[in-house]
Amino acid sequence: MSVQHFLTLLDLDAAALAKIIARAGELKKMQQRGEIYEPLKNRVLGMVFEKSSTRTRVSFETGMIQFGGNAIFLSPRDTQLGRGELIEDSARVLSRMLDVIMIRTFEHEKAELFAEYSQVPVINGLTDMYHPCQLLADVQTWVEHRGDIKGRTVCYIGDGNNMCHSYINAARQFDFKLRVATPKGYEPDTDILAAAGDRVVLTDDPFAAAEGADLVSTDVWASMGQEEEQVQRIQDFKGFCVTRELMALADRDALFMHCLPAHRGEEVEAEVIDGPQSVVWDEAENRLHAQKALLEFLLT
Repeated sequence: MSVQHFLTLLDLDAAALAKIIARAGELKKMQQRGEIYEPLKNRVLGMVFEKSSTRTRVSFETGMIQFGGNAIFLSPRDTQLGRGELIEDSARVLSRMLDVIMIRTFEHEKAELFAEYSQVPVINGLTDMYHPCQLLADVQTWVEHRGDIKGRTVCYIGDGNNMCHSYINAARQFDFKLRVATPKGYEPDTDILAAAGDRVVLTDDPFAAAEGADLVSTDVWASMGQEEEQVQRIQDFKGFCVTRELMALADRDALFMHCLPAHRGEEVEAEVIDGPQSVVWDEAENRLHAQKALLEFLLT
């Protein structure tokens, strides 16, 4: 029997993803009511981190505890991965002891190789190419505030990075229209873009992309590992800040999202991220609930 992994949104079909989003909303309400629900009693999640994180670690670890299970944090300092052990060997060993593994790393190929040799589900907690768990939380947040996202217009402004790639895949899986605005030279992967067909429009004009949009989302201009490019990127991304003027071009009821951490004054104005259209705090919390729904789906 093959193991179901979650490395990109394309690993599950649209019906399964919709089921996870709906279940995430149910689990959130159960948690708010104080209901004890422990479907993963005595199950263990291994969390392999090569990239540090606040939201990814806390949400997965909290989710397993709330589900009655446990989570083990593994950094390169804690494992033989940091001392040169082959990824496939680590996958073989860890998957014989754990029930599910989350990996947060740089190269997406590492996550794919780990999954290839794992006997248990592997979840992508972030790679340089994709951040699918964040998109589960984003879509859950939209559904909470506005209902079905099908047919809506989403605008992503910023770097053609892992968040951008995951938004492109989300447009395919959740059937919404996506406008991507990036500076020249920072466009998303051409193959990922081409696979989305006419669902995605690419432009270098953020104001045109935002016009009439139902949702505006952005991300930092320099991701982890790109710190040495920060100064150059600030110059290259000039004009791509999500400002009040830009949000005014979007639909009157448009929402603003950001996967966090945010650099106020760079990719977004403080008045926007802290303003009435921003749902970033619900979005951040929903990492917990969406990932609980994902864990339940993969393990039960």
